[in-house]
Formats: sequence, structure tokens, C-alpha cells
Amino acid sequence: MPTIISKSPDETYAIGEAWGQVAAPGWVIGLVGDLGVGKTQLVKGLAHGLGVSARVHSPTFGLINEYGGGRFPLFHLDLYRLETTEQIIGAGLDPYFYGASGVAVIEWFDRWGNLQMADAQRSGSLFRRVKIEQISECERRIEYDDFIS
Repeated sequence: MPTIISKSPDETYAIGEAWGQVAAPGWVIGLVGDLGVGKTQLVKGLAHGLGVSARVHSPTFGLINEYGGGRFPLFHLDLYRLETTEQIIGAGLDPYFYGASGVAVIEWFDRWGNLQMADAQRSGSLFRRVKIEQISECERRIEYDDFIS
């Protein structure tokens, strides 16, 4: 499992930006980490790497923000307010887990439950599971695994 230590929000942004520059349609990126650990900062960088010029913010209350204008769409989901797989399906979010026409980034991905990796992999595209942990006030440990079905 690759591990990156980010020493600032700018470094976290740059990691996301680098991922966005190589992203392909159908990618699903599942983010796991506590509140305030830098998940949305990573997504902001990813959006910039995709060429999205819109202001990116957390979709906690709207559940999903869709951004166009880049090489392909960015779908930014936040499952924080949903507690069960049934609620996610009921909200109509599950199609984004299966390789949409752009890149789907899902904050609080662990809320998807035990089927998360198998379900996300059904598309045959890349699924990247990312765990972000706070090490100190400024440092973050970013671990990720890539899966392709």
C-alpha cells in the first residue's frame, strides 16, 4: 500500500492535482478519514488536475456536487449524513460507484458497507481506496490501494 506524508494543505492539494492529471473516465476514488483531515482539499486538487475551474466545496448537505468544464466530469459525493447502504441506494447515489462517465470521488466511503470494493470494481475501471489520517497539526498520512477488476 503506497503511503504519502503530506506536510501541508498545499501538498495534499498537489497530490490530488497529480492524480487528476492522470485520471480516466470511470475512476472511482473512495476517501476515508475523520472530519477536517483533508479529504475535500484532496478533491480540490483533483478537480484542478482534471481542468475543472469551478470552486469545489464539500457536498455534505447536498450529497453530490457535479463539476463539468474539465477533460471529463467530476462527481463529488459525501456520505457523511447517510448511515446505511439502503440510505445510499435510496438517495440514488449508488450508480456513481460503478464507473460513471467521469471521475467519482466519494467522501466517507466506508459508509458503503462490506460490499464497497466489490461493488465499486464492477465497472472494470480503477477503484482507488484512500485513507487519510492526521499525524500532527499539519501532517497527514495518505495511504491508498488501487484495484482494477
